[in-house]
Amino acid sequence: MTKRIFISADHGMAIIYFLQSDVVSTLLDAGVEIVVLTDDETKEKISQRFARDGLTFEGLRLRQASDYANKFKPRWQWLLAYLRRVGGSWRINTEAMDSHIWEVWVENGWKFRLGIWIPAALAILILRTFSFARKFLVRMQSRFTPRPNLYSDLFEKYKPDLVIASTAGWRLDRYLLREAHARGVPTMAAIVGWDNPSSYAIRGASMDYATCWSQLQKNELVYGSDWNPERVNIGGIPSYDGYFRKEWQLSKDDYFKLHGLDSNRKLISYACSFVHFAPNFPNVEALAKLVSSDALVEPSQLLIRLHPSHFQDKPKIFADEREKIFALEKQYPHVHVVKPVALGGSLGYYGGEDMDEKSSMMAHSDVLVTVYSTMVVETAVHDTPIVAAVIDVPGGWNKPKKYSLSLKKIGNWPTHKRFRDAKAGRVAENADQLRDAINLYLTNPALDAAQRRKFVEDEITFTDGTSGRRTAEFILQILRESPETRP
Repeated sequence: MTKRIFISADHGMAIIYFLQSDVVSTLLDAGVEIVVLTDDETKEKISQRFARDGLTFEGLRLRQASDYANKFKPRWQWLLAYLRRVGGSWRINTEAMDSHIWEVWVENGWKFRLGIWIPAALAILILRTFSFARKFLVRMQSRFTPRPNLYSDLFEKYKPDLVIASTAGWRLDRYLLREAHARGVPTMAAIVGWDNPSSYAIRGASMDYATCWSQLQKNELVYGSDWNPERVNIGGIPSYDGYFRKEWQLSKDDYFKLHGLDSNRKLISYACSFVHFAPNFPNVEALAKLVSSDALVEPSQLLIRLHPSHFQDKPKIFADEREKIFALEKQYPHVHVVKPVALGGSLGYYGGEDMDEKSSMMAHSDVLVTVYSTMVVETAVHDTPIVAAVIDVPGGWNKPKKYSLSLKKIGNWPTHKRFRDAKAGRVAENADQLRDAINLYLTNPALDAAQRRKFVEDEITFTDGTSGRRTAEFILQILRESPETRP
């Protein structure tokens, strides 16, 4: 097959999805030439790591794309992106989108509320009700494409037959996808995030195809943002194939030695999550006190995995929480902190550099605690008991113009509700409930195992480590059916 494709990998999760799975290797084996467009600052590092014949790396020009977003009619572009994010149809669960609406209300002043937010609220009602309005919004967004085009030279040089992105134009990839559509090059969204279809909704560019994790996600795409069901593939999640095949998993002895853990103590892990809306610190502090006392039925230790957001420079509150967590490590015995590994550039701490760390943590923990992050799915894949801790601090962040949302109130977000409805784990709203849930699993690790397995099957469809190959086969099918666009 003499075809060539562009893959936009503007996020560390996309690096894992395409390059650390069978997606790219299967395509290359079929004779497809691939140009990966990724962060300019880390392009060479990524190129050296994944070098292979038929695979080329180019810069995604994210700085220029960001300049265009921020300097060319920025208010109009912001407004269209805001409407896109919250304008998904009422035919799906809109709780996550609703939270963003109120976030924008709180974090802006009265002039903005009167001049922008209130008129936008009317537009949102129309968008959520009528499919023609959502389709019109996609066309409106497409008018904002940099002139001269950011990627003209790349399109002329490589003449791709297909452009694949890790979102449906929900990030700065929207400009690449808009240019591809204007040139008549087919486009595809590969859904890399569990909550993406329910949290970001309407496309940021005209799209032709999508591949997603499950029938649940497909329904969100079809009913929430009007995708043609015949063009939405259920391919599973290639990023998790390595979990099923245990490619990244260290032995328990090696993992415990890596972090100086005590093999005579049970391991309770906490994966920080939802830093943006509410502090994780109450959850972490409660766990630190539990493992440092006699409250648990078995002697235990705590391993805390910080969230990538903890390493953002702004707002400072995220970094402050990081330092408070490090202080807990010094204050309490048997508390250890792990930070994700940074790839660098805009990919930050999402580069997939530490999949062995993540997989081993989930595999060797006796109980994993988080809020409702994607790691509830990943942990269920490892058949490890899960507790969703939603211990709130009064007032949330307690910062002017910083939106806070009670962790207890996010239980009805689409993915969170599915976790709860599946009964794949326990929910703890206070320290006593947290203690009881952990003790329950320490006493009976097999508890809820059947529910965890069913939850995994429902959310990611394929549990045999073949999602990367299946996704690549869908891409190959599209390439076979598409007409030649170059000599």
